[in-house]
Amino acid sequence: MENPNRFEKKRLRLDWFIQCFFGGNAFAAMAVLALITLFLMREGVGFFPQNLRNLRLYRLAGLEYVDLMRGQVEGHTALNRKLQALRLQALNALRASNPDLDAANAALAGFDAFANTFDSAVDPLRSFSSDLTDTVSTLKERAKVREDAITQRQLLLASGKTEEAAKVTVGEIDFVKEVAVVRGTLPAYRAACDAYRAQIEQLLASAPPLPAPGLETKFATFQKEARAFLATLPATLHAMETWDQQKPVRWSEAVASFLFGREWITNSFWQDFYGFLPLLTGSLLVSAIALVIAIPLGVAAAIYVSELASPTEQAVIKPYIEFIAAIPSVVLGFFGVAVLGTALRDLTHWAWLSWVPGFPISERLTATTAGCLLALMAVPTIFSLSEDALNSVPRSLREASYAMGATKLQTIFRILVPAALSGIISASLLGFGRVIGETMVVLLCAGNRIAIPDFTQGISALFQPVHTMTGIIAQEMGEIPPGHIQYRALFMVGLVLFGLSLVINWLAQAAVRRFKISIG
Repeated sequence: MENPNRFEKKRLRLDWFIQCFFGGNAFAAMAVLALITLFLMREGVGFFPQNLRNLRLYRLAGLEYVDLMRGQVEGHTALNRKLQALRLQALNALRASNPDLDAANAALAGFDAFANTFDSAVDPLRSFSSDLTDTVSTLKERAKVREDAITQRQLLLASGKTEEAAKVTVGEIDFVKEVAVVRGTLPAYRAACDAYRAQIEQLLASAPPLPAPGLETKFATFQKEARAFLATLPATLHAMETWDQQKPVRWSEAVASFLFGREWITNSFWQDFYGFLPLLTGSLLVSAIALVIAIPLGVAAAIYVSELASPTEQAVIKPYIEFIAAIPSVVLGFFGVAVLGTALRDLTHWAWLSWVPGFPISERLTATTAGCLLALMAVPTIFSLSEDALNSVPRSLREASYAMGATKLQTIFRILVPAALSGIISASLLGFGRVIGETMVVLLCAGNRIAIPDFTQGISALFQPVHTMTGIIAQEMGEIPPGHIQYRALFMVGLVLFGLSLVINWLAQAAVRRFKISIG
């Protein structure tokens, strides 16, 4: 007769093997997560020392000083673009009543003279800015050549090649002396700035009426913005006068310029900036649009399939919704470029939407185009998890509700949905994680404009192009060498995205714990 303890020992060995197998997999997953985190931090944190040197050279070589001039010229250029857009609207309005193009241009002759004078008024300031831009950019290039020579000499010395290191020429640069020449132009620039201001004020005071109905308010708004811009000129001149070339650039400025910077400019002849804020804003805006669409659709579909649909409907609807997850994101991106973007742009040209500020729009690849497609991708995740949460509600709750005389809809919205709220919230958060980490759709359909949308324009801000964290990584990572400041900046973006994904998943688990209903 076989010893019964033998079977007990086999069972214990099998249990030990199963425990080791699954425990080992869990440990491997944690180890991989830790390695990813360490890799991202190793490559990304090195960005801040490089950015600090970048900002210090920006100030030391005088680029920061000249940028004050460039800002004034760019401010005038932005106003001039608005003036030209207003002229185009006036031309279209005149041709709507009289298709004769010559007659419309003749009616706008006075306005054109005003616009041409406005455009050319900034030429003296632009000339100053252009000349000094060439001067300080040349100084910066010399400084970079010097830094490269120093690095080369240090590498040669570290490898023991003393003679070769001695042959490397490291030129000396007196930044204070060379930038002093640039600052010496301030009196002449101040005189040119005063003349510019006087000319624009006189021009605005004698501005001709716009001969197009309905555009008087917009022209008045333009004049108000132009006067507000003129009011900033004295502050800029004061900033130029008090600018300190030797003021130290602190570590906090290098970090803040990344976290709160509004510009992401790379491969520039002038100065590279790595501002993270436009990318974060674009990612959150696209994700918000997607969730506003996906959560109601996904949760409503889950409620219908779980509680209202017949078995035949369930057999058809559920596989079709879950099949959406199998569609390649690049295919959805092609659909957005070829069909959806054009359809949404044409929608803004409908006459009954003309009251919306900023409509009609000329862009077809916008945050809304990408958001709609991401919503389609998030629906299967939200639907499946919400349906599982509804199905996990104890049957006794349904029966008790019906026994109290509640209708089916009352049972759904007062009993089942609150009972499954933890799963629904978790599904929504995981859907958020799904859309904020998507790459191909936003790269193809979001427009890839690195700028914070102008939310003062109301709902039309949703139809502006944006760029996202995932999109910038996919677009730029393959074009830069390892160790470059731009390379490390992209790793910092990836590190923030990775941390954001972890926070979203933690919130999903916290939601389950917070709203979990005890059974029994």
